Amino acid sequence: MRYIIIGAGAIGAIIGGRLAETGAEVVLVARGAHAQALTADGLRLTTADGARVHRIPVVTGPAELGELRPDDVLLLTVKTQDAIAALDAWGDAEVAGGGTAAQRLPVLCAQNGVESERLALRRFARVYGVCVWLPATFLEPGVVSALCAPLTGILHIGLAAGGADARARRIAADLEKSGFEAPVVEDVMRWKYAKLLGNLGNAIQATTGPEPDPAKAALLLRAIREAKAAFDAAGIAYASDAEQSAARDGKVDQPPGLRGGSSWQSLHRGTGSIEADYLNGEISLLGRLHGIPTPVNDTLRHAANIFAREGLPPGAMSVEDLTALADEAAARA
Repeated sequence: MRYIIIGAGAIGAIIGGRLAETGAEVVLVARGAHAQALTADGLRLTTADGARVHRIPVVTGPAELGELRPDDVLLLTVKTQDAIAALDAWGDAEVAGGGTAAQRLPVLCAQNGVESERLALRRFARVYGVCVWLPATFLEPGVVSALCAPLTGILHIGLAAGGADARARRIAADLEKSGFEAPVVEDVMRWKYAKLLGNLGNAIQATTGPEPDPAKAALLLRAIREAKAAFDAAGIAYASDAEQSAARDGKVDQPPGLRGGSSWQSLHRGTGSIEADYLNGEISLLGRLHGIPTPVNDTLRHAANIFAREGLPPGAMSVEDLTALADEAAARA
C-alpha cells in the first residue's frame, strides 16, 4: 500500500515519517511554506528516538501524482475546517483501472472531532475513523516533533459507520511496525467522542495559554459537563475514562515542558483559522438539537474564532476574563 498523507502537518507528517522509516511508500501533501521546506530540506522529524531528516515525495494536490493506484490509502490529517476542500479535490482524482478515489479508495479521518467522518461518508464509499492520541508539535515549516515514549502514539482504527475489516487490520499492522499502537475496533466513533471531551480545552489553551491553572481546569470541567449532558440527550456513547486510561497509560508518556496543543499551534503559526467550530461547536450543535444549554462551549468557540480571525497571539486573554464571559453566557441561557 502507498500512503498519501493529505495535510502533512504535525499529525500527518509524523505518521508519514514513521511509516517511511519502516519501508512503507509515503507521499506527503502540503502547501505553502511548509511544502517548500519539505521539498527543499526534507522532513525534519524528532521523536523520543532522536532527530532525523526524511526525503519523502511532496505534492500540493492530486494532479501532481497523475492517476492514483488501486492500493493507495488516503490519510486525511487536515484540520476539519479544511476537510471539504481536501475531500472534494482528492475524491474526484482518477484511479488506474477506472473510477475515482471516492469510489474505490479508502480514506482515513485522523483528526480531532467527529465531523470529518460525516463529511467523508457523503463523498467516499470507504471511510475509516482514526482516534488520534499523538501529542505533536508543528511550529516551523518542515519541522515536526512527537516526544512521547515508549510509543509515538496510539491510533484506534475502525469503519466510520461501525465495524472493522481486513483493510483496517493491514493498515494497523503497518502502523504498529512504525512506533504506534493501532487497535482495530468495532466502535471507533465511541473513542472519538471520548477524545472530543478532552479537546474541548483546546480553545481555553489557545486563548489563555498552555500553562496549567486550576481556573482553566475548572472551566474545562464545565465544558465537559455540558458535553456529557448533550451526548446523553442525543444517545451518543463514548469510551469511559477508565477505558481510555487502560488504553494509553504508560504507553504515550510525555516529557515535561511541551508547548501548546493543536489550536494553540494554529494561532502561533497565524493560519487564520481554528478548529473550534468542530470541537466546542459540536457540543453547541448537539445542545441546540436536543435542548441542552451549552453556554461555556458557546463562549469558548466564539473566543477562539475571534483570536484566529483577528490574528491575536495565543494566550493573550486571561482565564479570569474568559470565565467571566462564560458566566455571562450562562446567566443568559
